[in-house]
Amino acid sequence: MVRVDGNGSGDALIRMREVDKVYHRGGEVIHVLQGLNLDVEAGEFVAFMGPSGSGKTTLLNLLGGLDLPTAGTIVVDGDELSRLSGPALAAWRARHVGFIFQMYNLLPVLTAFQNVELPLLLTRLSRAERRDHVELALSLVGLADRLDHYPRQLSGGQEQRVAIARAIVADPTFLLCDEPTGDLDRRSADEVMELLSRLSAEYGKTLLMVTHDPRAAERAGALLHLDKGVLVEAGRR
Repeated sequence: MVRVDGNGSGDALIRMREVDKVYHRGGEVIHVLQGLNLDVEAGEFVAFMGPSGSGKTTLLNLLGGLDLPTAGTIVVDGDELSRLSGPALAAWRARHVGFIFQMYNLLPVLTAFQNVELPLLLTRLSRAERRDHVELALSLVGLADRLDHYPRQLSGGQEQRVAIARAIVADPTFLLCDEPTGDLDRRSADEVMELLSRLSAEYGKTLLMVTHDPRAAERAGALLHLDKGVLVEAGRR
């Protein structure tokens, strides 16, 4: 269940309460998010839409612990993010968050296998265990036969699927997707969205996605609109 009225259940995976985010530019005060409430239960697939500059990416950055709110609280899986120190917050991100970006952010000098393995190098897994995790992740995204290919040898859609494999390889609590189809043609975009839908429906992954693409948003179980720092529930499949 997704709610934006601040009356969600106390056991929701993600709880945001009266969250403000303010930036200062010279003498100007910019209110990006204002009194935002959000409850997301585990396994939900939520899409956020809204005009450019409405605060969508800022919202994802807050949920992923890349930034902290000016006011209000964000609790994810029992951890209040504003109470975590810098190192503790970094460790929290590594354990809980998988990031998927518009531009893939793959390292061109590394193979698909090596790109996916990167998050696991910070863990205590053995080399053999890392290999098992990477092969499973690439198999789930349909690229088991591309382990040794470099990004330049892959299509845009395949690069994004490698990026998704990298995001899920450590089995994070939830995925944050920032315009995951924004740099893809229609066919590749549909394939990526089919994959994200499967991760939610078949594997119970919690996904929060920012998109400008209505066809991508249709795949989500809940659609929220963000405009002028305010969230409004738009619909549910």
